[in-house]
Amino acid sequence: MSLENLKPAEGSTQRQGKRLGRGEGSGKGGTAARGHKGAKSRSGYSKKIGFEGGQMPLQRRVPKFGFKNINRVAYKGINLDTLQNLAEEKKVTKEVTFDKLVELRLAGKNELVKILGRGKLESPLKVSAHKFSATAKAAIEAAGGEAVTL
Repeated sequence: MSLENLKPAEGSTQRQGKRLGRGEGSGKGGTAARGHKGAKSRSGYSKKIGFEGGQMPLQRRVPKFGFKNINRVAYKGINLDTLQNLAEEKKVTKEVTFDKLVELRLAGKNELVKILGRGKLESPLKVSAHKFSATAKAAIEAAGGEAVTL
């Protein structure tokens, strides 16, 4: 290895492109590729987020009404007929836990689960969830199961 065959490692350098505003001879002098006049040619220019060149921005065109409650608690609903299908397909036996529902991709690990009363449940299952509708709880207990609130 000697000085004449030194070179940077493969992929370590990127081409920087032409330097702006360094004299007419550079090809990018004068206006420094900013064009003539206008806000964009000035130093310190930055446009507002959502600025559309003076056209009424989308944020202001769209009608605004209603209210979004930031404290709303959303539950992932799982019906009794879904639980019955799991029992029939032998995916669950005696117990339906939250971890099992996550494993079967019926709920996400950060979601809250509510058991709802659509369909019939014949299998006696011990069901663990964050919430139960009154009809679902009654149906689970009528089938000989147990409803456990997490």
